[in-house]
Amino acid sequence: MGLEKSLENLTLVLGGAASGKTAYAEGLALKSGLDRVYVATAQAHDAEMKEKIEAHRQARGHGWTTVEAPFDPGQPLENATHGHVILIDCATLWLTNLLLEERDPAPAEDALLHQISATAAKVIIVSNDLAGGIVPADAFSRRFRNLHGKMNQRLASRAAHVAYVIAGLPQMLKGRQA
Repeated sequence: MGLEKSLENLTLVLGGAASGKTAYAEGLALKSGLDRVYVATAQAHDAEMKEKIEAHRQARGHGWTTVEAPFDPGQPLENATHGHVILIDCATLWLTNLLLEERDPAPAEDALLHQISATAAKVIIVSNDLAGGIVPADAFSRRFRNLHGKMNQRLASRAAHVAYVIAGLPQMLKGRQA
């Protein structure tokens, strides 16, 4: 894990639920001055999620190209150039989608890292931090937590910049503030 080459174009933004991580990541994308692409991994299975997705759209405002990619968030990277910044929000929901469809996340993670290494675009990935929670009571949730932790570790080991957002305040864990 730690021996893999760092991807200079990758920033990972971690944080707890409602920590401000998405707003921070969006701010990074705006500051880049590049054409912004928002890759949404959420699926609206109920009214609450539909409202949350719409609230995120409204908060982002104009100037974004939105791509819905619940299973392949790296696909938009294939045609991106050095003039793009791609914000993938979020890896947690992406992993959830894969597991609920009973897909093996390992090849999907490999593919995403390959797509990031092959693109000229800047890439920002948002992911939740679940490490501070309790041990889940059921096997599916424990498997999810373990796979999620390993995914975050792998993304962090490859990212040039890693920020942890608490109450809207970014703490740099790796690299410098972009």
